[in-house]
Amino acid sequence: MSLQTARRKAFDLLTILGLAGVTVGLILLPSQMVEAAKGGVELCFNVLIPSLFPFFVLSSLTVELGLADSLGRLMSPLMEPLFNVGGGCAPALILGFIGGYPVGAKTVINLYQSKKCSKREAERMLAFCNNSGPAFIFGVVGAGIFSSSAVGLVLYLTHLLASVLVGLIFRGHGGRGGVTRPARADAPRTPFPAAFVKAVSSSFQSCLGICGFVIFFSVLLKLLFLSGLSDALGALFGLLGLDESWASAILSGLLELTGGVWSLRGATGSLTASIAMAAFMLGWAGLSVHCQVLSFLAETGLSAKTYILGKLLHGLLSAGLAGIAASFISVDTPVGEFLALQLNDLAGLDFVSSLRGSAVLSAGLLASFLVVSRVAVNLSGKTGGKKE
Repeated sequence: MSLQTARRKAFDLLTILGLAGVTVGLILLPSQMVEAAKGGVELCFNVLIPSLFPFFVLSSLTVELGLADSLGRLMSPLMEPLFNVGGGCAPALILGFIGGYPVGAKTVINLYQSKKCSKREAERMLAFCNNSGPAFIFGVVGAGIFSSSAVGLVLYLTHLLASVLVGLIFRGHGGRGGVTRPARADAPRTPFPAAFVKAVSSSFQSCLGICGFVIFFSVLLKLLFLSGLSDALGALFGLLGLDESWASAILSGLLELTGGVWSLRGATGSLTASIAMAAFMLGWAGLSVHCQVLSFLAETGLSAKTYILGKLLHGLLSAGLAGIAASFISVDTPVGEFLALQLNDLAGLDFVSSLRGSAVLSAGLLASFLVVSRVAVNLSGKTGGKKE
């Protein structure tokens, strides 16, 4: 038996055992599983769809209407020397910094499918352009867990810096070669009505897929904790001389970001360790987010290895940078007890209010892109006129 065959059989066996365990849990604990699923549905309907859907539409319109090309001509002097990608990849970088998971990855895939970047460039961008949004870091993690805007600022800045460092590290991925140049200013573009219909349709389908993963992982996390796996992991930590309270936090953070940072409110470790752990979770993003991204990658032919390695490196760099920065800040309350209340408030928002706020923010971003794109077109026209 070859090594590859043995690995495949071992993987199949573990998969069967895992599915059997989940099935038994669903049969023995039906009420708890239903409650966990309901919590996932409420989170999707009241928080995720209103916050992500407008950004997905904005991302698609940016590509379809040619704004990526206009912005790319302006950003080429920055993107090419730093990350070895064309300026047309700039929308993925910008939306990845402000839109939250998984807007950055979706934008990269939109650019690749529209032939705005090569396969090599898309895989480089996937390594560092899918990031946590500022609203989540400042509101939930900074104010919610640590009750400190200073901690939120440190986490966000180190999150961005770690992302840039990952981009610099992966700039040589796939070998050297030319970058994709943005199209001409007069290149044919998709009419707005067609672009808008396509953006809304594809964005809604993407949101439905994301909601499916969130609901599933809500149930899976609940099942893992009820099964006593976190207690067993805590006992193992104790044998290794580590703090047992980190067990549930690590288990949650590896699987799902929101649940992971939520678990930090009960951690008994030092402030520096808590901040570093939060930074790692924000950079790693969790298996739930990775499944969402992998679902987007399924039909593109892009490799997921670079993305996974990039997120792991992002988490480690974020933890190191945040741990260093934490020694220079002073917080009266090391670990707050406010995240549960904040999440309840978020889940309690009605759909219309959540969608209205997110739509207003997206409209402002779209207007900003239009202004920047017009400036880029004007600058490109002036530059071209001088060369002739």
